Amino acid sequence: MNEGEIWYVNFSGKGSEYIGSRPALIIQSNKQLKVTNVISVMPLTSKVLNRHVDDIFVSKSTQNNLFCDSLIKVRHINSFDKVRFIKKVGNLEPTILFEVKLYIQKHFGV
Repeated sequence: MNEGEIWYVNFSGKGSEYIGSRPALIIQSNKQLKVTNVISVMPLTSKVLNRHVDDIFVSKSTQNNLFCDSLIKVRHINSFDKVRFIKKVGNLEPTILFEVKLYIQKHFGV
């Protein structure tokens, strides 16, 4: 597992949280991934018409292997144990990962 990879993850949320198996972007640094079994992610959705102001659009490609165009739901940052990670989907394009990192700075005020 590496930063910028997209994996199918088993979400088990309540209320407005995501639930079920869905693609998610690993946002944790590779350095931190080596020292913990808990991985921070942002979920993706294929419901691109439900875009909120900070969501990041991702076009399906051979690099990311997404089934269809998707949105990274940046406000839904979650952390899960590695046992919830089902299989790797692909890798996010570097330019889009840069956008995600800019959002993380905004989100946490750093």
